[in-house]
Amino acid sequence: MNKAREFDQTVVTELQALLGERVSTSAAVREHHGKDESYFPYAPPDAVVFPHSTEEVRDVVNICRRHRVPMIPFGVGTSLEGHILAVKGGVCIDLSQMNKIVEVHESDLDAVVQAGVTRKQLNEHIKHTGLFFPVDPGADATLGGMAATRASGTNAVRYGTMRENVISLKVVLADGRVIQTARRAKKSAAGYDLTRLFVGSEGTLGIITEVTVRLYPVQEAMSAAVCAFESVDGCTNTVIQTIQAGVPIARCDIVCEKTVDAINKYKKTDYRVAPTVFFEFHGSAASVVEQAEIVQAIAKDNGGMDFQWATKAEDRTRLWDARHNAYFACIQSRPGSRAISTDVCVPISRLAECVAETMEDCKDYFAPVPLLGHIGDGNFHLMLFVDPARPEEAEQAKTFNKRVVDRALRMEGTCTGEHGVGLGKIGSMTRELGEDVVSLMVDIKKVFDPENLMNPGKVVPIQ
Repeated sequence: MNKAREFDQTVVTELQALLGERVSTSAAVREHHGKDESYFPYAPPDAVVFPHSTEEVRDVVNICRRHRVPMIPFGVGTSLEGHILAVKGGVCIDLSQMNKIVEVHESDLDAVVQAGVTRKQLNEHIKHTGLFFPVDPGADATLGGMAATRASGTNAVRYGTMRENVISLKVVLADGRVIQTARRAKKSAAGYDLTRLFVGSEGTLGIITEVTVRLYPVQEAMSAAVCAFESVDGCTNTVIQTIQAGVPIARCDIVCEKTVDAINKYKKTDYRVAPTVFFEFHGSAASVVEQAEIVQAIAKDNGGMDFQWATKAEDRTRLWDARHNAYFACIQSRPGSRAISTDVCVPISRLAECVAETMEDCKDYFAPVPLLGHIGDGNFHLMLFVDPARPEEAEQAKTFNKRVVDRALRMEGTCTGEHGVGLGKIGSMTRELGEDVVSLMVDIKKVFDPENLMNPGKVVPIQ
């Protein structure tokens, strides 16, 4: 990708005066920060900095602003839509060393953390309190990155996404101001909801440096189950009927037979190679049993087989570890390929129809198409393998993905349930929301970042 701006080396000198050895221009460090899990060509920044505080981020922003240098926030690089690629060059602000847990308010069920704290780190820190943070996108992402991309995951069907679980943010704006978007009160009607504006902004409006998140009590009982089905239709119909019956399942994910086969080979597991749903139930001991029995009966009516239980913590962890590794397992099934991951989400009543039409469409694709996703909230993914050495494959994948998106939009869904817009879905978002809405987003971007220095090229089309 061509970089539009000539990098001013005096910026590095000023950054080194501020941060010393925590500034790098080495090729290896720059390359690491110029790639994510997406299929886009690598786009390394001109320099990488590792701040330790909000004040240092502010000072970095002020240096970059004076020199009109783009700034790209970076967590751990697990994004799927090119969010952290330095397509205009500039300075990558790696927040991973800002990993302090500032405060845990047990009685208020919330925690304040620096942006570089990961979800596993937070949960390990608070496990003695009987509380946990539920948003689980699979990868051990940073909470700042999860807020910036409005991440979701396996627990969203019960606990919601980052949108519902972020109380407040500390943000460094493009002009160097540091703002706190809200207080810790569980609700507020004070002015515009800036917290929700920055959740999902993908670093284009400001750099998130602290996140205040909701915590939840660990339930008395947790039980997981895996159930194979005769068909994908059986999976989707089971989930739809479970949701409509009011069963408060905590997790509900689908994988197709291709994905199960890849997981078995990658993790040395022995799941039946068939369309499969992973469930988890939270609550009292009695309610968990009741929920599971209801779901098992629904599954049986839809061709469910081998309803396998996991009640011990280590067994549940092993089960969900297999599901979380599905993406990496599938990648191994076509060595040398990268994956374009679809991310549509539809109303639960349209889920079976959308999945069925999509699976029929997959039969004509030039490579096997694994299916996985959080179908408890209507969100599913396809992995479209492409050979980076064959550009025509990427074009075929994009054409296929457009059909998937158009199908979801026809069913009143969205082009992205959790991965975000980044570089890859700007056109899809425009088809979803319309030119007027995207134009309004551009206006908002220009108010916060008139020089287009904050993660340029992402979310909204600005020249």
